[in-house]
Amino acid sequence: MLNFEFLFPMHISWLGGTAIKLQFKTYSDDVVVVIDPYSPEQGNFPRSLTANLAIFTRGQKDAVTISGNPFILDTPGECDVKGVLVTATTGSQPTHTMIRLDAENLSIAHLGLAQKALTEEQRDVLSNIDILFVPIGGLYGYDVEAAVKAVNDLEPRVIIPIACQSENDPTAATAAQFCKEMGVAMTKEPETKIIIKKKDLPTEDTTVIVLAKE
Repeated sequence: MLNFEFLFPMHISWLGGTAIKLQFKTYSDDVVVVIDPYSPEQGNFPRSLTANLAIFTRGQKDAVTISGNPFILDTPGECDVKGVLVTATTGSQPTHTMIRLDAENLSIAHLGLAQKALTEEQRDVLSNIDILFVPIGGLYGYDVEAAVKAVNDLEPRVIIPIACQSENDPTAATAAQFCKEMGVAMTKEPETKIIIKKKDLPTEDTTVIVLAKE
């Protein structure tokens, strides 16, 4: 039987827009995954990133430089890189994808810039997850109401809003607006990085974690 006490933690950072950085250790490797490292039209963003795995939900156009010779996934399909299993399904547009990532006994979904209600095929891939990255800003993807509907479809244990207001998207909806629509309170100041273990996940109520842009 797998002992959750000995699973390594996952470090999660929000880089702005839909960009996420995941860092964790397996029994043999340190692993870095970056999702959607697109250079924004305004505001600060790293000029380059180092990763073992780079995942894109809207193709590689406007992406920053990714060093470290990463495996790249930017189309529907599956890959297994250093023990990270990724499944990409078609997103709201034919050239977009939505992502499911399974690593360290955590299941994560990233909806990219989803624009439409989830289809049955998308729900089949993305269901039974622990953590959901959902766009809430309303500029090019879901607004807060549509984001809440997607949350209700997938019923994750932890929700992390993305594509929300920052210096990259100053007119986007705020995480506070999303929390209000969800009917939950922001219980603490956002941090630039969170550390999650399987054993620390909520067992009953869904939790919203708001990240400050790194």
